[in-house]
Amino acid sequence: MVGNWSKYLVPVLALVCLYPGVGAALALGMGVAVALLAGNPYLHMTRQYTSRLLAASVVGLGAGMNLETVLQAGFKGLGYTVVSIMACLLTGLLLGRLFKVEREASLLIAVGTAICGGSAIAAVAPVIQARAHNISVALAVVFCLNALALLVFPFIGHYFELTQAQFGLWAALAIHDTSSVVGAGLNYGPEALQIATTVKLARALWIVPVAVAVGYFYKADGAEAGAQKRKYPWFILGFLAMATLVTWVPQLAAVGQVVSSAARQLLVLTLFCIGANLTRESLRQVGARPLVQGVVLWLVVSAVSLLALHYGVLS
Repeated sequence: MVGNWSKYLVPVLALVCLYPGVGAALALGMGVAVALLAGNPYLHMTRQYTSRLLAASVVGLGAGMNLETVLQAGFKGLGYTVVSIMACLLTGLLLGRLFKVEREASLLIAVGTAICGGSAIAAVAPVIQARAHNISVALAVVFCLNALALLVFPFIGHYFELTQAQFGLWAALAIHDTSSVVGAGLNYGPEALQIATTVKLARALWIVPVAVAVGYFYKADGAEAGAQKRKYPWFILGFLAMATLVTWVPQLAAVGQVVSSAARQLLVLTLFCIGANLTRESLRQVGARPLVQGVVLWLVVSAVSLLALHYGVLS
């Protein structure tokens, strides 16, 4: 009986995910709940279309970015942006080895923490041909910590008497997704909001070189040397093309925001499909170690960046 319900439940919830009021975390949760409690009768279809939806979402997100504004705002912090991203990636991968996390999940968690959460995971996952359960686990870890950061960061900022400029920079460095960075900055003050948003968008541009580098150096798990055809992240070129078009033709800015909003909602639908791709067996294979890796990495990034602000290393 439950299996019959899922036959209708999966397409209905997929349509619900296209409603703008449905967020990414809720969509992923609904997908996981359906997969584990009722089963996904469309498993072959959702797995087939997930990578295509991810690629289309990433391309559409480029329409919401003005390259000139973001590059000008982020140029001042280029040095610590590069250092912090590389340090976070390296620390994340080391923690993944320490806690014996599966290589795909470890890389996705590290990338999501280093750059911009779910968007970075969405960009890198098809490049490394990540399996559905590893994508779901990485996204779940990042979204949980992202929601927690939105609640606790303003409180911590006030406790340590951070200025709005300091808090905006800290939020951009230590909170995963842009949406929660914006929310935390908004709660702290207008200057914090402006700085947090611009710095985070500048960091988001690093999705492009990181995804390209990962696609070049990474060999998918289980592939024999030289036996697997390399999968290049061509959709990243679409991301850049959309951002460049909107930047060079200002008249398209309003249309670009509409396209970007639609892409974000398409990403929500994609996350539902990713969650629905889970099976009980794949979840048992993962265990609790990725969560431990994600929590420890997030605490390290948050603490180090906060100390750097306190001692004037970042300004």
